[in-house]
Amino acid sequence: QVQLVESGGGLVQAGGSLTLSCAASRNIFSINAMAWYRQAPGKQREWVASITSGGSTNYADSVKGRFTISRDTAKNTVYLQMNSLKPEDTAVYYCNAFVVVNHYWGQGTQVTVSS
Repeated sequence: QVQLVESGGGLVQAGGSLTLSCAASRNIFSINAMAWYRQAPGKQREWVASITSGGSTNYADSVKGRFTISRDTAKNTVYLQMNSLKPEDTAVYYCNAFVVVNHYWGQGTQVTVSS
């Protein structure tokens, strides 16, 4: 099992930046992939970005060039650096860990971007 704790959400103006953190309860090298998802009000949860145990990263087209996923293996923590934020980025952001066949989720952190 994996416990995930997110932090770093908040209110920011359009064009601003925020960094989200996700601390895992186990060595992230033992996790196949970690990812960030988001869910806006009235919408389905959508994938934002992911990083594999080997360090490969992928991004949704909507955030490519603005968001960066990274990790600190010593801290078992994954980050999501979000720049040039837009009102449409407003959502609850969830950290996800994929281990073998199981998905684990954090509690979510709210990001609100004002226009």
